[in-house]
Amino acid sequence: MSLRKYLTSRVFLAQLLAALAIVAVIAFLFLHWITFITNHGDEITVPNLSKMNAEQVEEKLDELDLDYQIIDTVDYKPEFPKLTVVQQEPTAGSKVKGGRTIYIKLNAATFKMVAVPDLIEKTYRQAVPTLKAVGLQEGTIKYVPYLGKDMVLEMWLNGKKIKPGTKVYKATKIDLVLGDGKVVFDESQLDSIPKPQEIPTDSIPNEQ
Repeated sequence: MSLRKYLTSRVFLAQLLAALAIVAVIAFLFLHWITFITNHGDEITVPNLSKMNAEQVEEKLDELDLDYQIIDTVDYKPEFPKLTVVQQEPTAGSKVKGGRTIYIKLNAATFKMVAVPDLIEKTYRQAVPTLKAVGLQEGTIKYVPYLGKDMVLEMWLNGKKIKPGTKVYKATKIDLVLGDGKVVFDESQLDSIPKPQEIPTDSIPNEQ
């Protein structure tokens, strides 16, 4: 039988269909095997861990066959309880497979300490951004007579005068004493200055 006749014969077509069926069955079984091995479709929704402490996180994730790792603490945020979750990765609502590690960041137990910047002889407009840049806040403002208007003359905390470089907690309010710019030269004050007494000329001895 020639090759041409064989390729158009029923025997060849039957063998071709049988080969295609075998390939299809093998591919089907392989895909199902891969699905079983990788747990494809068996996904877990990551819960919201915000404001949970480490014990609560562990208990919650154990129920879902998930793990966790604390990677850092962030600056203290008063809106979160101490040592509770502030950030998580993957985020809440994400789909992950069993055994996945959730990375979390905890709120610090308290504010960090920072140094009070030197605001003396700076203007009020300069002082406020400088305070905020290091995490401090503007407290009460008091004006006193001084030629330089809105110039910082003193810094106070809890009723006590403080110096630049003093260590305080972040978010602390620093009270400022400013000049009111109302000190002016008063000519009437000249009248209160004692004048030198005049010495009569006849009392001065003549030089020989």
